[in-house]
Amino acid sequence: MKILITGADGFIGSHLTELMLEEGYNVRALAQYNSFNYWGWLEDIPASDRLEVVTGDVRDPYFVKKIVKDCDMVFHLAALIAIPYSYHAPDSYIDTNIKGTLNVCQAARECGNVRVIITSTSEVYGTAMYVPIDEKHPKQPQSPYSATKIGADAIAMSFYNAFNLPVTIARPFNTYGPRQSARAIIPTIISQIATGAGEIMLGDLTPTRDFNYVKDTARGFLAIARSEETIGREVNIATMQEISMEDTLNMIRQIMHSNVKFTTDPERLRPANSEVFRLLGDNTLITTLTGWHPQYTLEEGLRETVQWFLDSGNMAKYKAGIYNL
Repeated sequence: MKILITGADGFIGSHLTELMLEEGYNVRALAQYNSFNYWGWLEDIPASDRLEVVTGDVRDPYFVKKIVKDCDMVFHLAALIAIPYSYHAPDSYIDTNIKGTLNVCQAARECGNVRVIITSTSEVYGTAMYVPIDEKHPKQPQSPYSATKIGADAIAMSFYNAFNLPVTIARPFNTYGPRQSARAIIPTIISQIATGAGEIMLGDLTPTRDFNYVKDTARGFLAIARSEETIGREVNIATMQEISMEDTLNMIRQIMHSNVKFTTDPERLRPANSEVFRLLGDNTLITTLTGWHPQYTLEEGLRETVQWFLDSGNMAKYKAGIYNL
């Protein structure tokens, strides 16, 4: 089976690429075009006869149709995902997240109704109205980013309803692990401690999150793709465990044997009505349909993540002293 992974050069996409190669699939991996011929995190993946790297942009419908052709399945992960940057550049999020998803669905339809797994986010739920959050929870666009993901999910499901395109919305809750951008809280904490900071700059530490280790998230995508029962559905990938940002900080501090202090950085605070204060996902549907369960506890995942960041070669790829939007 030949699969296409858009956004394969990113954090989750690179881990999914590795998993699919391990599982014996032929992978066409899309990295965003740049003149340096740089493939992002795909650079860290060993070369394979079953891996074909292509560069381009999901905003180009003609290019997207070209790379979908002759593939049996598409995992669509390409997106702009940084919430703070969406406050500054919402138009680019609409182009990439909504139009990019439209291009993928249209290409999949025109190439013979190719199976498509669309990547959503728990951010579409906003602050929990009830917990655990199941797939019927109302959507709340609390940031331009989440609004575009709600729109992208709706576009994809419209292709299932209108054209019978075999679409599944995979909705991972907060994913962390090696290769994650330093804009996210866990890499922010680890990288600042690792570089010897006496105090670390953070945003609000009161919100809670349901954290997935990236290897579990990738396994969730694979489980969803292997089940016909997930077609036409929105499916959470969640642990049904929640932890506050402050408790996450303290767990990392303990793992790294650090007494670092934290300081609130106003630049890292979301606008009051945009902050998502509680996320706790219900994973009943994915476990019922596919048998998937998380294999990592938060502490186990954090220990692997810390070890990865402590490798000097990996840390060299980060600018720990600069706040990433």
